[in-house]
Amino acid sequence: MQVVVLAGGVGSRLRPWTSTIPKPLLPVLDQTLLEHVVSCVPSDLVDEVVVAGGYKVDMIEAHFKNADVDFDIRIVPEDEPLGTGGALGNCRDVVSGTFACFNGDIVSSLDARSLLDLHASNGGVGTLGLWEVEDPTRFGIVGVDEQERITRFKEKPRPEEVFSNLINAGSYIFNDEVFDWMPHGRHSIERDVFPKLAAEGLLNGRAFEGYFIDAGTPTAWGEAVTAAIQHGRYRSGTVEGHPASWYSDRDTTIMDATTLPASSMIGRNCRLGPANVVSSTLLDGAVVEPDASLSGCLVGQGAVVGRGAQLSDVVVDHGAVVPPSTVQSGGQWPPIEA
Repeated sequence: MQVVVLAGGVGSRLRPWTSTIPKPLLPVLDQTLLEHVVSCVPSDLVDEVVVAGGYKVDMIEAHFKNADVDFDIRIVPEDEPLGTGGALGNCRDVVSGTFACFNGDIVSSLDARSLLDLHASNGGVGTLGLWEVEDPTRFGIVGVDEQERITRFKEKPRPEEVFSNLINAGSYIFNDEVFDWMPHGRHSIERDVFPKLAAEGLLNGRAFEGYFIDAGTPTAWGEAVTAAIQHGRYRSGTVEGHPASWYSDRDTTIMDATTLPASSMIGRNCRLGPANVVSSTLLDGAVVEPDASLSGCLVGQGAVVGRGAQLSDVVVDHGAVVPPSTVQSGGQWPPIEA
């Protein structure tokens, strides 16, 4: 089976990290975000992953040519932004049969076999993974009948339009018939395709439990790291401490910290300490100098956080140097010039 990953965005919410590294290649523990997205489909069912995107796709293709993964990668590039529907429609000449399709920044507990089973039993054109939320106004909501067929679909409803707390979780099983319902060019699958399919009784939906994270923001990135640690979504490295942190290579990471990092991801060849690191991600070669404090931060490859710096919810660029005693809450380093 083929798996399509919709990865057309530039990852603006994770800048400056994504200014040089495309979001699908950013590591969540010892796997790229793209690998986590695909992993909800059992590896023995996947023979090709089709990446639909236009941002730094050459880097994605080059990475996976040399990566130890169980699938082949095919890039379907966008010459211009096409939206979720246009990006998928752009794959119509390379995708056939029944296939999976995922938004490119979803880390979840979904087991796609459940969707495949429902799709096989109910028929139709598509089957959606669904997630329950308290406030569905930022999402696409669905109504589902007793046979798990979707009866209504509404993208980003106003409060007075809400008829369900079940949302589209960006995880789909489609037949290639879906392309017959899609116009050519830029469009939204959520606004332009799903409502029509639902009205014709051609969509199914099944809710899942566990966790569902859109890892496209710094805060959600930290949640994805924590979920990956808690649920064992890694093949190498070690986990220790409470709350637990993941270390890529505990033997070569120099740990002088008086307090072990909590709920954090520590890449290779990092140096800490003594420092306080909580709910943060340190990519390979990052340095946190003595007496510094990080909370909810993303520290890029080879970056240095100076002695005594106090950072909260800051994204530090790859190779950047945060001067000693810097105090910052939110935003990025280096700061964006006005």
